[in-house]
Amino acid sequence: MDILLYIIFTLLGLAVGSFLNVLVDRLPVGKSLVHPSSHCDACNHKLSFLDLIPVLSYLMLRGRCRYCRARIPLRILWVEAGSGLIFFLSYWRFGLTAEFAITALWCCVFLSIIFIDFEHKLILNRITYPAAVVGLVILGIDTISSDWNLLTYIKSFWPESGILNIAIVNGIIAGAIGFAFFFIIFLINPGGMGMGDIKLAFLIGLATGLPLFVVALLIGILLGGLAAIILLVFLKKGRKDVIPYGTFLALGPIITLLWGNEIFDWYLSLF
Repeated sequence: MDILLYIIFTLLGLAVGSFLNVLVDRLPVGKSLVHPSSHCDACNHKLSFLDLIPVLSYLMLRGRCRYCRARIPLRILWVEAGSGLIFFLSYWRFGLTAEFAITALWCCVFLSIIFIDFEHKLILNRITYPAAVVGLVILGIDTISSDWNLLTYIKSFWPESGILNIAIVNGIIAGAIGFAFFFIIFLINPGGMGMGDIKLAFLIGLATGLPLFVVALLIGILLGGLAAIILLVFLKKGRKDVIPYGTFLALGPIITLLWGNEIFDWYLSLF
């Protein structure tokens, strides 16, 4: 039964990946997510069911359109496979729980941000704003469904109680810290990042909370710094070339949502 659920959720993840590809293709250029139906961007031929099987169609067609032989972006394969892997790992980590569904949802949001920013150098409000609203709703439900009432809320402001134990407060504080941190960087060096990165930092805080937000942030910063070094030293990019920093920043919460507690515990064990 467990193996069957792994297969089902992986296939579901692959299907979600197909939808994420639609987001990556259409949102940055302002196209509808519904119309027109899926088609080849080179010859405009409508794609059939056999052309749209996640991962398998790309491999069978060897990365080319069935009708005009134009090359299909490799990103199509990466997004579908990445989404399938996210669902597989989320189920492996958390089983058939609400945490599995929430983790898979957040990771897919960040996966779409990664590829949109990589291709278009944009972090879209049309993704970050709805994701933030959904995140607040999830945290609100988590707060209400826990052992919480008005007296608990009042007591949470007492120093010994810990306000961070309230899910929605924890998430908002983490998001606010991320927003403020990157906004200060933006004020000091306006060319270093855009407002999209600042909003992304808030979203990461909302998704991971404290203290795991620190883990997500450090992973994202380290990956972004490593990518910048590779681009500058090995690929001969200039300092003025735009580096899609959000791409690497959004990798941080994916890793953290799946393994954040283990990473945090490992770090503490060093001291």
